[in-house]
Amino acid sequence: MREKKIRLLSIADAKAFVMAAMKCDFDIDVYYNRIVIDAKSILGVLSLDLTKELNVRMHGSDSEFEKFLETVASMDVRIA
Repeated sequence: MREKKIRLLSIADAKAFVMAAMKCDFDIDVYYNRIVIDAKSILGVLSLDLTKELNVRMHGSDSEFEKFLETVASMDVRIA
C-alpha cells in the first residue's frame, strides 16, 4: 500500500483524477480527516473539499497513474 498527498485545484482536475483511477485494476481511496472515498467515484471525489490537501492510498501499483499523481502532487502554494 502506498500513499501520496495531492491537491485537485478544479473540477477538471477531479474528473481527470477519477478517469486515471478507473484505469487501475486495484482499489484506490481518497481521504481527508475521517472521510474515505473510492477514487473511482466522481460524485465521491467532488463531495470532498477540493481546497484542501487530500491523501491517496493505493492498494497496488500502476506507473501511468503514479505519473498522473505527480502532476497533481500537493505543493505549498504561496500567494504574495
